[in-house]
Amino acid sequence: MAGRGSASGRLDVVATPIGNLSDVSPRAREVLAAADVVAAEDTRRSGQLLSALGLQKPLISLHVHNERERGEALLARLLEGEVVALVSDAGTPLLSDPGFDLVRRAAAAGVEVRAIPGPTAIAAALSVAGIATDRFCFEGFLPAKAGERRARLQTLALETRTLVFFEAPHRIEEVLSDCAAAFGGTREAAVARELTKLHESVYRGTLAELAGRAADEAEFKLGEITLVVAGATVAKSGEETDPVAVIERRALMERTLRAALPHLQASKAASIAAAVSGASRDEAYARAIELAAERR
Repeated sequence: MAGRGSASGRLDVVATPIGNLSDVSPRAREVLAAADVVAAEDTRRSGQLLSALGLQKPLISLHVHNERERGEALLARLLEGEVVALVSDAGTPLLSDPGFDLVRRAAAAGVEVRAIPGPTAIAAALSVAGIATDRFCFEGFLPAKAGERRARLQTLALETRTLVFFEAPHRIEEVLSDCAAAFGGTREAAVARELTKLHESVYRGTLAELAGRAADEAEFKLGEITLVVAGATVAKSGEETDPVAVIERRALMERTLRAALPHLQASKAASIAAAVSGASRDEAYARAIELAAERR
């Protein structure tokens, strides 16, 4: 059983503000002040945080491209008795941020690993989204390539837990459109932008509505974004639940809509697509509206 060795130091995993400096906890400041070295995703950004807290500490970079190499050096320092504070650019380390390899190495070596909890955009977004929080899953960043992203979303189409994603502002419009296509345009969602910062905004609505706002409103696509999407509703008696069948149904609906929309109004095209594919008319109509908007 792993336990702290007689000569080992300690690894403190420290959550830092996601925007508002006032969110740093007194304990986090004390831990940073006591650390021998701070392992940071971006030493410049973390250096600014330390300076704002009135602290000066040695910094060593630990990011996705050097984590294994730097992890060995940091583990050696831990085993020599030093205290290392691990921080990310913002929020809680390891949650779509580096640090997993170091934590795993330290724990396996019997080094004490402590959590210094605090801000995370995941919990912040869930708390204000107005979407069920009793069960949720965090999916991090979706793939940047459209084909890979759409395939990932299709695997989540029947997930009944609330979904939480991080997303880049320049991709949010296409991501919302892809979510609407995979989950249905009527699925409830919320886009939390710039949480805890001066221009914090939370947009709530259906995926189709939010995709429309992202296309029309420039400010929607600025800043750091957390996307919360309601989970799939439990299938009613007799409703298709097989994931492959659901994907095939939506693909057929999509093909039918794309063929019909150049010649028919959205409502008529949706009726035909629903009848042909077995999708609900609401789902087909929401997607028809999105496709019609893309054609303008």
